[in-house]
Amino acid sequence: MKITYHGHSVLHVEEGGHSIWVDPFLSGNELCTIRSDEIKADVILLTHGHNDHVGDTVKIAQRTNALIVAPFELAEYLESKGLQTHAMHIGGGRAFNWGKVKFTQAFHGSSYSEEDGTVVYTGMPAGILLTMNGKTIYHAGDTALFSDMKMIGERNAIDVAFLPIGDNFTMGPEDAKDAAEWVNAKLTVPIHYNTFPPIKQDPHAFVKQLKVKGRVLESGETITI
Repeated sequence: MKITYHGHSVLHVEEGGHSIWVDPFLSGNELCTIRSDEIKADVILLTHGHNDHVGDTVKIAQRTNALIVAPFELAEYLESKGLQTHAMHIGGGRAFNWGKVKFTQAFHGSSYSEEDGTVVYTGMPAGILLTMNGKTIYHAGDTALFSDMKMIGERNAIDVAFLPIGDNFTMGPEDAKDAAEWVNAKLTVPIHYNTFPPIKQDPHAFVKQLKVKGRVLESGETITI
């Protein structure tokens, strides 16, 4: 499994010929070095409805006919725009022909702001457990620290955990350190930082304090697990 980080909370996962994107916020993401019209996408996984996570989903899916897998209300909203969706919700898992997705809790909010200023409620936020070819990644989404992260770690053999560290809107480094130890992945990677001034953080300082293995990925950097 190849995983490329593109800044903020954006992941590109490649496995078995499938191209999967998580929270593809490309346009407006100054840390991202690629454009939405350059990418291949078979599947788009969304953690919640905020614009900096839905990002370029509509444009990408219109061009590629990618399947969008998202929490129910968000999936319904995107389906109303003529897109191909599969609705799921927290605690639910689904095996597809390219891998298995399970949504976990995340303590945050979820709404989408239209261009005219209309705010659409898009249900509850989530984290994502994605398993492909025996490897599992955990994208925690935007979340505060919560004690059930211990259970997520105990019940799943997680190869890489992607945890927000930005503070202000999500966990900060101190809480994310506890989350990393509870999840106990083979590798922890910080996300959701330095995109905007309120979430300015030093990811190297975060990784240095971890008792578990951690690594900073620069935007555009790829790891293979």
